[in-house]
Amino acid sequence: MLTWLTIALCFVGFTAGFLGSMFGLGGGFIMVPLMNILGVDMRIAVGTSAAAIFFNMLSSALAYSRYKFVLYKAGFLLAAPALITAYYGAQLTKVVDPNVIRVVFGFVLFFVGFRVVKSNDSRSGGSTSGGDLSKVLELSFRKSVALIAGGALAGLLAGFLGVGGGVVNVPLLVSLNVPIHYAVATSSFTITFTSITSATTHYTLGNVDLYMLVALTPTLILGAQLGARTAKKTRPKALRRWFAVVLWFIAARMVLKGLGFPIP
Repeated sequence: MLTWLTIALCFVGFTAGFLGSMFGLGGGFIMVPLMNILGVDMRIAVGTSAAAIFFNMLSSALAYSRYKFVLYKAGFLLAAPALITAYYGAQLTKVVDPNVIRVVFGFVLFFVGFRVVKSNDSRSGGSTSGGDLSKVLELSFRKSVALIAGGALAGLLAGFLGVGGGVVNVPLLVSLNVPIHYAVATSSFTITFTSITSATTHYTLGNVDLYMLVALTPTLILGAQLGARTAKKTRPKALRRWFAVVLWFIAARMVLKGLGFPIP
């Protein structure tokens, strides 16, 4: 028998899958606050989100690989250090108060919102069609070091906040002149690996609710496929800006609640 929570989680899964895949951000930035609004304990929301992100990004990466948007070498450089730091990020949830997590996560969402707006107005990587991609995508020593450092930071955020780390991956890749579609696709590929460490750690800590995970996953996978397809076919300028507004609203709510304000 379907309960209201199951139906709500299906909606959360589809929304997180679609938007997370479209922007290469994992989907935790949607799942965690919405699950918290539904009354789920913050640590359980973070842990279950971390586990669900694996299925979201696996579905997304498979879709993007069909479009040949995934940069595998860059993805592995991002993933390798993140696999290590994600473990330590997850361990922080044992000693940090949930309200602190709310505040930190809220500020991360503010950052994501500005990232979305900026990538909308200024695509330093240019279009996904045309141009000499081989020179842009060539991995120099400087780029390799930047990717390794960025991957380490992304992994820490993934473990601590239950997000996919795309808030670091995508802006970093774009700053290295990678076209936005390739940056989103490569971020999805990277998060597929980093989410394994984060999800496993959260499971051993008892932060993963298997019932909620099962409820989230089917619509999460469907949303990820549709999100990747939409990203390929359209340039969602208006959607990105409205999406940023929604992120800032959710971020403000979480920060205020974390600071002790009586937010429902």
